[in-house]
Amino acid sequence: MIVAATDLFIAPVSTKADRSAFVDLAYRLNASDPNWVPPLRMEALELVTPGKNPFFDHADVQLFLARRGGAVVGRISAHIDRLAVAQPAEQGMGPGTGNWGLLEAEDEGVARALIAQAEDWLRAQGMTRVLAPLSMSVWEEPGQLTKGFDHPPTVMMGHQPQRYQRYIEALGYAPAKLLKTYELDITRDFPPLIQRIVQSGEKNAKIRIRKVDKSRFDEEAALILHILNDAWSDNWGFVPFTDREIAYAGKKFKPIVREDLIMVAEYEGEPVAFMMTLPDLNEVLKPMGGSLFPLGWVKLLAWLRRPKVRTMRVPLMGVVKQYQSSRLASQLAFMMIEYIRRAALANYEATRGEIGWILDDNQGMNAIAEAIDSHVNKEYTIYDKSL
Repeated sequence: MIVAATDLFIAPVSTKADRSAFVDLAYRLNASDPNWVPPLRMEALELVTPGKNPFFDHADVQLFLARRGGAVVGRISAHIDRLAVAQPAEQGMGPGTGNWGLLEAEDEGVARALIAQAEDWLRAQGMTRVLAPLSMSVWEEPGQLTKGFDHPPTVMMGHQPQRYQRYIEALGYAPAKLLKTYELDITRDFPPLIQRIVQSGEKNAKIRIRKVDKSRFDEEAALILHILNDAWSDNWGFVPFTDREIAYAGKKFKPIVREDLIMVAEYEGEPVAFMMTLPDLNEVLKPMGGSLFPLGWVKLLAWLRRPKVRTMRVPLMGVVKQYQSSRLASQLAFMMIEYIRRAALANYEATRGEIGWILDDNQGMNAIAEAIDSHVNKEYTIYDKSL
């Protein structure tokens, strides 16, 4: 336990009540932000509970709470992902790299004390460097929002107060990587060049773009994540999915998966690429305030049966490494985007798309996003600091 001169007490989360307080704080501190989307409380609690979130299978995690005068005024997680530590250092993670995340703080003094506590814990575990914030895996909500505070995030994206950026940078953290999301008007046809590329692909007998088959959900989910692990394996910050994480992700996604919004591209009969699109669940969750009671569950079930949304998000796509440097890769991407765009318009009344996150130095994906007349609407920064 740490006792500061300001009567600020920071202690590890050790009880069920502590864990509940850790989760509850975010709802109180962000209640006045019109663009914060309260997650379902049961999911927020699951994220930080060993035995429920498979991230804990390969990570050492310590949660901390800050109290002042008995009231909870801040929180942070410190964690070491053993799969990330095992990655090559040139890919961003690597030996000696730990992380912190899930920061919430009433003021800068609380934030400083919490980050110092997380750093001390990481040093005690032998870490020499920190990449943050990651809440908690790179696959969940990575980075501090640094652009796009004026509109809510889409499903599975984070939203942090702008003041946290100032707190982090004042402690000597330097930007390590920028993650971007792109917004586009899907009611407009893509530029003529992109239409010609799509039409050319449709004439190629070696190419087949198909919808996923939800009746074979587990098999299709495993196929998509197999392509993802191959496609992203050389990317900055990559950490492979485990079998348990694949099963867990499949279970979470299944209620909002729509067959016509997830495409698999086959070339000469072999699956070589995929694109996953999700209706923006945040649009229905935002008014619920994090709870399905008393009537939220009725509204959610009705929405899941027939989702109508303004926004569709493309959180993941990938092309196997064998074809990543070829023209085929961009052609498959444009074809999948176009087919999903048509389905989103026809079946879900969507008018807006969001693609990302995309690494700022991923030239191929940034070029694809720009070619379809999309523009950057949010940026998230992951920071680096030596311990």
